[in-house]
Amino acid sequence: MSGPLSQKLFTKAKTLIPGGVNSPVRAFRNVDGDPFFVRRAKGARIEDVDQKSYIDYIGSWGPNILGHAPTSIIAAIHNAAKEGVSYGIPNPHEVEMAQLIVDWVPSVEKVRMTNSGTEATMSAIRLARGFTGRDKIVKFEGCYHGHSDSLLVAAGSGALTFGEPDSAGVPQSFANETITLPYNDAGRLEEVFEKYGEQIAAVIVESYPANAGLVFPREGYLQTLREVTTKHGALVIFDEVMTGFRLAKGGVQELENFQPDLTAMGKVIGGGLPVGAFGGRAEIMDMLAPDGPVYQAGTLSGNPLAMVAGLTQLRELEKAGAYPYLEQVGSQMAEGLRRILSEKGIPHRVNQVGSMFCLYFLDEEIVNVDTVVKQDFEIFKKLFWGCLERGVYLAPSPYETGFISMAHTAGDIDDTLDVIQSVVTDW
Repeated sequence: MSGPLSQKLFTKAKTLIPGGVNSPVRAFRNVDGDPFFVRRAKGARIEDVDQKSYIDYIGSWGPNILGHAPTSIIAAIHNAAKEGVSYGIPNPHEVEMAQLIVDWVPSVEKVRMTNSGTEATMSAIRLARGFTGRDKIVKFEGCYHGHSDSLLVAAGSGALTFGEPDSAGVPQSFANETITLPYNDAGRLEEVFEKYGEQIAAVIVESYPANAGLVFPREGYLQTLREVTTKHGALVIFDEVMTGFRLAKGGVQELENFQPDLTAMGKVIGGGLPVGAFGGRAEIMDMLAPDGPVYQAGTLSGNPLAMVAGLTQLRELEKAGAYPYLEQVGSQMAEGLRRILSEKGIPHRVNQVGSMFCLYFLDEEIVNVDTVVKQDFEIFKKLFWGCLERGVYLAPSPYETGFISMAHTAGDIDDTLDVIQSVVTDW
């Protein structure tokens, strides 16, 4: 239950903002409650307007890999802001960021900055269509790539049908250009390409689907994806908005030794400020205006504050020990969750890689969104509210991934596991 000041703010917000929030998951609808309002955040903790503190496992939904308000980033933003907050003219920081991305991500030869992950994926799809001269795209159920029209599409009723709009305001004609498939089903992917291969511009996929919890590709699945698209002349767009620079310098494509044609990025590269990017092979990227016929633009793209914040964060991550440490505390969390729930006899699965983790209340391999929806959502709600009351903030939805930062200590993880132990003991 949120405190009285949060309740008062939410009541007012609902009269001014649709649903009282500026992004739907913040409304706490998936846990049947109302949100609290944050007053400040530092390190691994957030404090609400009612002065209650929480260990935070959201981290602004992924960007804050160093923790909240790291001193180095605050100082960098402050110094940059003294020179001006926005120019609308090229600045040196965006060139430096582009060089760093190209150096860290082998599949990227050129990169274009944007202001959000949605803008990055939307632009990558337009570029793929322009480069191939084809219209259709393939996406996967449970993968979220932002709220552009072509991507808010649900699966059709038949094995090889086109999609249906997944949101009011999306024309059926847009959905007709999108084919939606179950993730991790190589046979269905091959079948679709046999029928429509010459019409498909690209397949867009989350590197590790992390908007239906956290799902990993089956052995050989990404290899099949690469082989099928190459055979039919389609591109692969890897959506690393969430995983890029969080799991490794080169993202999941480094971990999986996978070479996409285009990559969408965001979150970590902004250091907590609004940012996105997409990049890939030079011959594809050179199709963008002003050199090519594919138009894409952004008034605030390459904003100096966002570039400086992101560069500072990435350089901190580059220091020795960052990624091994995040794997260490991530494993500590996952192993602790498994131990507690096993001792209690509660069916569960915990998927974890590096600083990302997700708890499912069912004992079954997590293959795709069809598996995810089988879990016991009521138990999740009990865990969420029990943890929140005791000062631990988990994602307010069973479909969301948890994020750990460099600011989380082994002691923070132990404290969190003690809270979870206390919650399930009361059941």
